[in-house]
Amino acid sequence: GRPADAPVVRHYLLSKYISPKRLLHVTRSHWAIENQLHWVLDVHFAEDGNRARKDHAPENLAILRRLALNLLRTHPDRKSIRLKIKRAGWDDAFLMQLLSHMR
Repeated sequence: GRPADAPVVRHYLLSKYISPKRLLHVTRSHWAIENQLHWVLDVHFAEDGNRARKDHAPENLAILRRLALNLLRTHPDRKSIRLKIKRAGWDDAFLMQLLSHMR
């Protein structure tokens, strides 16, 4: 493998010129968003612990987790995602409100 202190080289194929500074900003922004999304999905939905491996199950479950996260984030209640998940498990009326609030 590569020594721990060796630089990492990435190659990007672009359709137009972007300055190195701008490219660095774009790539870091992209990965910050990706890492934040993954963290939220893992913390609230235990995505890393998911053992679905066959056929389309992993992709289907990932879609459902992202859909659930979007519903939780867009619900007007200002409580945390964790509290909304717990409340939806305890309160059928809140679960129905959560599922039906989007237009």
